[in-house]
Amino acid sequence: MSNLLSGIIGSKTRIKLLVRLFFNPDTHSYLRELASEFGLSTNAVREELNQLSQADLLTSSKNGRQIHYAANRNHPLFPELRSMVRKAIGVDQIIDSVVTRLGDLEAAYLIDDYAEGKDTGIIDLVLVGDIDPYHLNDLSRKTERYINRKLRSLVLSREEFEDFHENLEKRPMVLVWESAPQINLKNHDI
Repeated sequence: MSNLLSGIIGSKTRIKLLVRLFFNPDTHSYLRELASEFGLSTNAVREELNQLSQADLLTSSKNGRQIHYAANRNHPLFPELRSMVRKAIGVDQIIDSVVTRLGDLEAAYLIDDYAEGKDTGIIDLVLVGDIDPYHLNDLSRKTERYINRKLRSLVLSREEFEDFHENLEKRPMVLVWESAPQINLKNHDI
């Protein structure tokens, strides 16, 4: 992932911060948490946070003694940066492959670490719909080689998802794809 962004952005710490905060802009983090997660000194992370904040790419809010940072959704470059991060992680390629080849996919959710913007190397997906497991395994192996990450998928029917949804909501979760709702023409005026 860093290979895709490192040609544009020179600082590896800045890349990690952008991935962490722009992949799922609903998350926020504070200095010591980020330094610990990245295995870096607080000074190195603070310097990058300050530069990104000065560029108005991040917002900050005080929570007790901690300053929490988040992606600035109002920045004009927000949509482009978020798109770049998603492409760098490989989520777009995964979803494109899944949607076009696996049958009747209703929705795809990213859960756990990647939903929080943590690039741990294992991407956990929840796929809702009627999906061919043989093709999913084959496609997962091919996609893993392409994006250099491990994929773990949980396939659920709509009913299973609705039963399991309450448990999933307790975990970090991001909707990454949803099919267009089917319109019943009998109930709509044309």
